Amino acid sequence: MPYSVRESMSMSSESFLPPGARNQTEVFAVHGADPEVLAYAMAKYSRSALSMRESLAEISAQRAEQFLSTFYFQYGHRSIADLAHVALAVERLSLLAAIVLVDEQRWDGQERSTRYQNFVKSGWYLPDFGADGGSATLYAETIASLFAAYQQTTGAVQEALRRRVARPSEMKPEAYERTLRARAFDVARYLLPLATNTSLGQIMNARTLETQVSRLLAHPAAEVRDLGVKLREAVTGPAWNLNAKAGAALVEKLATTDPALAAEAAGLLTREVRTAPTLVKYAQPSDYEMKTRAELEAAAGEVLSALPIAEAPLVDLVERTESLEVELAATLLYSASHYPYRQIRDVVGGMPAARVGEIVALGVRHRGAHDEALRAFHAGAALRFDILMDMGGFRDMHRHRRCAQIIQGFSARHGYETPEHGDLGAEVRILTEAGVLAGYQTAIEGAHAASAQIAAGPAPEAAQSALYLLPLATRIRCLFKMDFAEAQYISELRSGPAGHFSYRRVAWEMYKAIERQHPALARHIRVTDFTQPIDLLHR
Repeated sequence: MPYSVRESMSMSSESFLPPGARNQTEVFAVHGADPEVLAYAMAKYSRSALSMRESLAEISAQRAEQFLSTFYFQYGHRSIADLAHVALAVERLSLLAAIVLVDEQRWDGQERSTRYQNFVKSGWYLPDFGADGGSATLYAETIASLFAAYQQTTGAVQEALRRRVARPSEMKPEAYERTLRARAFDVARYLLPLATNTSLGQIMNARTLETQVSRLLAHPAAEVRDLGVKLREAVTGPAWNLNAKAGAALVEKLATTDPALAAEAAGLLTREVRTAPTLVKYAQPSDYEMKTRAELEAAAGEVLSALPIAEAPLVDLVERTESLEVELAATLLYSASHYPYRQIRDVVGGMPAARVGEIVALGVRHRGAHDEALRAFHAGAALRFDILMDMGGFRDMHRHRRCAQIIQGFSARHGYETPEHGDLGAEVRILTEAGVLAGYQTAIEGAHAASAQIAAGPAPEAAQSALYLLPLATRIRCLFKMDFAEAQYISELRSGPAGHFSYRRVAWEMYKAIERQHPALARHIRVTDFTQPIDLLHR
């Protein structure tokens, strides 16, 4: 006789499972598997009924390599490489190379902070000037001048802040000094040249890493190309093992009592690990990027070179009036020029449709079978902010990965920013108060002049070498395309009182631009008013 509803409800649900049904979800973390072995084990879910434990028990590094060589390279199943994550430390690279390196939308990492560390101790990158000794000397002298101004500015601004902001009785002296030093570094960092060494750590999947390496290998700067080679070698060669020393000591201890056990332990504890020996080994310079870059630069010269660069505000929220085709063509030209997006958009919008189509076609003409389309093809976002700001502040904005960022090249043609401590009030000029304004301006303008002189010289890659002299005060232009949620997030986060005044001002101007164009939506943004004084001791 069938069970009644009341009876069935009183019984365990397991009693009604059909044969073979399971209601026992299991979740466990996996540790100790090499990245490519783990990627293979996860990929087997689509091809095998084995559990993760069973798969890992039967997979060797050799079998993983064979599998990945077949399915990743021959069949193009590139999503498999998304499953192999690699941690990399990149130390003593220039700020210029660091900006290029981290320019990945699927990037996770941390870099040395210009707020909390004194970068005088970092050293700096010296390009190869060949036989051009004059340029090498000018380069070194300019770097020395910038670092001297950096040190002087740090001390002078910290002392000026000491005079202006008294230490609260409840605040410890060391915390007070540390906070003022961070605020002083916020000002002094404008003087750091792109040649300054930094260090960073990154964790990414092997597919993104392969793309990153190919992009770096195609870059016009020798240091960046060399960085691509070193990344490829780091993941295909032996990895540094944190536990290797302790493992070797244990093996040595075991050897005194049980040589056979020691040999067995050595195979486990001291074995050589290569994090991505298969997935990145074939990474080569991106032919797509190199050829497309050259053709877009030529097209931008043809379309724009006769025009003066139009004046543009710090933040320009460019309203959508153009077609998707015009946006794509304008964005491609933007990436290869130094013109504001609004100016380019208006020029392209007046072109015949056929010419617009030709420019769009340039962006995909050399695209290979496995190449992702250029970032300029991330079109259609509701909000487009064209931002012209100092490179130091840009590096903070660069961290926002939920938007498409189209970055123009490094250049001194847009001038430089002079830091004004906006959070002290509009009437306050911190460099003047600290007595270092003239020295700041002399150092920046001298660096720009030296950069131009070296760029015109006979040194190998002279134009690229000259860029390393540009201080972080130098302005750079970038087009940020995003949805409302990301604009809301950036405006709220970056306008906060603990942030650097450069990006606080940008976040505030982003909010004001939204308020002008979308007042009903702006009410939902919890922005901090940049024009109001803040507590400098609040971090």
